[in-house]
Amino acid sequence: MNFSIGNGMLQAELSSVGAELRSLRDAEGHEYLWQGDPAWWKGRAPQLFPWVGRLTNGIYQMDGRTASFGIHGFLREMELEAAEHTAEAVTFCSSDTAKTRAQYDRKWELRIRCEVRDRQLLIRFFVENRDARVMYFGYGGHPGFFVPMEEGLSFEDYYLDFEEKAEPVQLEITAQGFVGEKETPYSLRDGHILPLRHELFVNDAVVLRGMAHGVTIRSDRGRRCVTVRYPQMDYLGIWQSAGSDTPFLCIEPWVSLPSRQDVPEVLEKRKDLVRLLPGECYENCWSIELG
Repeated sequence: MNFSIGNGMLQAELSSVGAELRSLRDAEGHEYLWQGDPAWWKGRAPQLFPWVGRLTNGIYQMDGRTASFGIHGFLREMELEAAEHTAEAVTFCSSDTAKTRAQYDRKWELRIRCEVRDRQLLIRFFVENRDARVMYFGYGGHPGFFVPMEEGLSFEDYYLDFEEKAEPVQLEITAQGFVGEKETPYSLRDGHILPLRHELFVNDAVVLRGMAHGVTIRSDRGRRCVTVRYPQMDYLGIWQSAGSDTPFLCIEPWVSLPSRQDVPEVLEKRKDLVRLLPGECYENCWSIELG
């Protein structure tokens, strides 16, 4: 089921399946969010939990046991309950089930609150550990946006404008979509500009750490732009499906990384995962703002 929220400046539609954002329009009714054309990518903006990306051989270990789930975890396929729905906000909630425990043996309760403020959509993610054991998990966002955003412009007319100057590091992503061993400095023009071109993504995503915690997709030839801010996330994936005419771009803030190439992951040993003690609650907040 889809739920609409808005305030006259921004209108958002969200699905109870995975709390996925399905539409993001401005006051003029212009759609910014990628609409899931399967010719390129059928997703729109999935929420990633309890894992980001792929697992080597589709499996992992926790508590000495082997288990599995698909790419980006299982939340994106779960039907959530809308615990609250007002004109400007909706809160989805869920908890572990027999099916999730077979994939991830922990008891938990989750809430995702989405709220519009002016031209901004705030996404608040909460997880409470209701198990007697430590939880180990990742979390991330995966929104896709139309690029170009306006008629008469091309993908190459756009660039990423990071909110602060930085010297990020690019993490190698292998042809199979896993993290490799190489880490290399990633040069940004003037310390904050990344001109867009399709050739950036021939080897899958560009994954960075050490960058600013906010980035805008913009063009000097157009008036529309989108800003994603992720103050509590240390990694940023930038992705589109390979192709010279791909008309979208994903800005993916992540707490944690995909599996390393050919490494069966042991969750207790992964330093980038959230470690949540019994009874504790984890919160993360990120946002999408229309320019």
